[in-house]
Amino acid sequence: MPPAMTDLLDIWAAHSPLAGHALAQITVDFLLPTGIYIQMDVPREATIQHIKLLLWKQALSFPLFPSLGEMESHMFECVNQAAVHEELEDETRRLCDVRPFLPVLKLVTRNCGRAERLLDSKIGVLIGKGLHELDAINDQEVKDFRSKMFRLSEERMQQVQMMTCTEWLQACFSPQLEPPAGTAITDGLNDRPVDLKVIIHFDQSQDSASLKVPSSCTPSELMEMAVKKWLTTHGPEEEAWRGQHVLRVSHCLDFLCGDQPLIQYKYIRTCMQAKESPHLTLVHTSTVKLMFNKEISAIGAVVSRKSSNPPLPLPPKRRVPTQVQTCVWEVSIPFKIVLVNGSKVNAEETAKVQVRAGLFHGTELLCKPAVSSDSSGRSDHTWKDSTLEFDLSVCDLPRMTRLCFAIYAVMDKVKKQKSTKNPHINKYQTIRKAGKVHYPIAWVNTMVFDYKGQLKTGDIILHCWSSFPDELEEMLNPIGTIQTNPYTENATALHIHFPEYSSHSIVFPPFDKILEKAAEIAGETDCVHISRGGKKFHIELKEIMERDPLSQLCENEKDLIWTLRYDCIDNFPQSLPKLLLSVKWSKHEDMAQLEALLQIWPRLSPRDALELLDFNYPDQYVREYAVRCLRDMSDEELSQYLLQLVQVLRYEPYYDCALTHFLLERAQGNRKIGHFLFWHLRSEIHMPAVSVQFALMLEAYCRGSIPHIEVLKKQVEALSKLKSVNELIKLGTIKNARSKTKEAMLTKEAMMTCLRQSGYSETLSDLHSPLNPNILLSGINVERCRYMDSKMKPLWIVYNNKLMGGDTLGIIFKNGDDLRQDMLTLQILRLMDLLWKEANLDLRIVPYGCLATGDRSGLIEVVSSADTIANIQLTSSNVAAAAAFNKDALLNWLKERNSGDALERAIEEFTLSCAGYCVATYVLGIGDRHSDNIMVRSTGQLFHIDFGHILGNFKSKFGIKRERVPFILTHDFIHVIQQGKTGYTEKFARFVHFRSAS
Repeated sequence: MPPAMTDLLDIWAAHSPLAGHALAQITVDFLLPTGIYIQMDVPREATIQHIKLLLWKQALSFPLFPSLGEMESHMFECVNQAAVHEELEDETRRLCDVRPFLPVLKLVTRNCGRAERLLDSKIGVLIGKGLHELDAINDQEVKDFRSKMFRLSEERMQQVQMMTCTEWLQACFSPQLEPPAGTAITDGLNDRPVDLKVIIHFDQSQDSASLKVPSSCTPSELMEMAVKKWLTTHGPEEEAWRGQHVLRVSHCLDFLCGDQPLIQYKYIRTCMQAKESPHLTLVHTSTVKLMFNKEISAIGAVVSRKSSNPPLPLPPKRRVPTQVQTCVWEVSIPFKIVLVNGSKVNAEETAKVQVRAGLFHGTELLCKPAVSSDSSGRSDHTWKDSTLEFDLSVCDLPRMTRLCFAIYAVMDKVKKQKSTKNPHINKYQTIRKAGKVHYPIAWVNTMVFDYKGQLKTGDIILHCWSSFPDELEEMLNPIGTIQTNPYTENATALHIHFPEYSSHSIVFPPFDKILEKAAEIAGETDCVHISRGGKKFHIELKEIMERDPLSQLCENEKDLIWTLRYDCIDNFPQSLPKLLLSVKWSKHEDMAQLEALLQIWPRLSPRDALELLDFNYPDQYVREYAVRCLRDMSDEELSQYLLQLVQVLRYEPYYDCALTHFLLERAQGNRKIGHFLFWHLRSEIHMPAVSVQFALMLEAYCRGSIPHIEVLKKQVEALSKLKSVNELIKLGTIKNARSKTKEAMLTKEAMMTCLRQSGYSETLSDLHSPLNPNILLSGINVERCRYMDSKMKPLWIVYNNKLMGGDTLGIIFKNGDDLRQDMLTLQILRLMDLLWKEANLDLRIVPYGCLATGDRSGLIEVVSSADTIANIQLTSSNVAAAAAFNKDALLNWLKERNSGDALERAIEEFTLSCAGYCVATYVLGIGDRHSDNIMVRSTGQLFHIDFGHILGNFKSKFGIKRERVPFILTHDFIHVIQQGKTGYTEKFARFVHFRSAS
């Protein structure tokens, strides 16, 4: 038994002054394959490769050394902090970053190709789930999906190898574009497009030049002008520059590819609106080719280049006799299941335990739920009437039918106790009949058909979930996951049996058979599309279709929509969601007709098609139709909705689906989309309901984007270091809580000392920003870093921009706060801003960057040159208590930073942004709006931060809600809008106009 060790965290975290003196050496136990044990001190910041070299030198003096063979044919294994076996194939990692659970490393012999094992190891570390965990899953669906994705990813990498440098540049670093229909920026006199002053920097020189060009000028035309300017100052000997360069935004890796007018590039447009000169850099193509060749070589190390010669044909396979299958439409027996037993049921001995089961298609209950008989017992239960039969034939089961179970205890109703010590104890109780109360215990869902479309048969054990959402109908949870609880040790287990209805396997018919069925039905009705009742019903149909999309449809309205479905396709193509809700999915004849109708339905706009990916529309072919519509989305538009598309992946019952393929294709075709898809998936991989699904997608993305792995790995390692610093600061503030002033000084000093150490500074330097992957961060400006004085001690990190000297970027790292709600709110603000701009209304919204990166951790962008209203008021007042009542403070603050025309522009910016946020905070029900949660930039733009209370979920005390007004418009805001004047001025009238228009 190893010696007892206290506080293992200190082994790897002892480099901070908070934890005492630094430990430069760590005593590590090495286990060799020859059976030899060696104990040795090694540098804690040494790489695995260096440690192996030290071990090899030490092993020379031990017996059986010649039996070890070559050093490169071995690698280390350890048990990591998650108590999971990990192979350390990537030997560039530091020991202090690996952080073994115990300082024990086992040397083992490599079994297969080094490159493949190294790639697997890197992917496992990157996605936060070792690939050996996926290998160990005994599920044929997982194996088939991984095999298919492996093949597609290899083909994708071979396609990248065949790309030209220009195609690669367009895919990886294309800039954001504004829609062409945006508001034109004119000179205000003759309404002509304004000329643009561009500052051109030269990548291989410190020189820069200023050019005045029309905003309709293209990047290629601008480059030609810039080269001419260069040649006039450097002479004809520099003629080689001509035609060998590309334009890049100076502060980031946005290359101006394409021939769109300059005004259409988002960066250029933003500069023009702010009355600033865009800074562009002329980059020599040799620099770009160097980046391109580096990525191609990274692919070539793992993937063999596709041969131009076709492979030799394989010998013909021996024909395997086809398995006889029965179509599900031929089985007219009622569907039923058998309850074998339930175990680990957490119910009182006096309670009667029942099981309720329901068949659902989306949220639609297909027939009356089936209920088992009572069962008594302590933990294990069996039911006398174990067969549950449903009032629905097997032939009418839709392809995406969910079988949902709820296990609950039935107890006699007791008198209400006066004691209210635990008000949540009866949160989930529902009275079903007089004198009885039902207490939910657990729920679980499963699909009736497997991923191949075969009706399930045989025994299956379902490990249940114990947490119930509020207000469940019949206690069944159809919107819940179909994955079973992975924590099987303590979970309630329900053992069920799917009976066999035929001697052959029963399958759902393929698509061509569905269309044949629809044609057969159409033939029987002589292809006459019934029109019910004439003009009166068409008027009623129009009224239904023009109604609010969220309004409920009654049964008569559903019947009318279904009867007039061919009128819908001609006159109301956007009404497809309402038609789908009107289909009787429990009748396979109606389902077949709907699938046939879908083939001739006009393609919806991508925004309208998004609704079809909601849980209410589970049909496979409907979702495939929606994805076909999404293919019309530009990369910019897809980025806007990526967060929602990742969330609706939860509603996909099978791993191999159209949405998964679509997201992976677009992510592997555009590096920026791939970056955010990676983080949206990885930030939720700790959630058991989606852990396997998201891990499979992450693995598929990484295999199809091999050069991106190193870039993302660097970000993951940097975030791990920031988390370590944050935890040490929390530890230090707890230890020194008595002396607050002394504690703050010691902890900040410790933080800065920590960030300066080589193990931290190297990991935190030279990486792409997770908030914007096109920004390169060179290193931390340690003197300007600090931690914020709130409960979770967020880190305020200031980075230097690698591409533009002197430029700094602020990032807030939060550990302990869930940023997903903030991320959602900011995304909706971006969408509102986009809709306003499409209506020629730019309200100068500031949707700053926010990204959840893990379990209750993430990053927030620091908006430059901005301060909170509270700080502005405080610095202008001698008395802190009276600061909020100084209505001149904000206007004076803007006057100090702007003069003349600049002040006019700043007040205009304030007026527009204030109008926009008044509407946005009202519509989204954003609460907790106080002066610390509202900020103003020196340019005048007002913006809100911290969206912890949205959609009317407001703070309250003693049952009284603190929110008293629908939105915030204070006296000092009005004072700025009216430029210090009183009464109802023209300026305030403009503000009211902007607010009404939005």
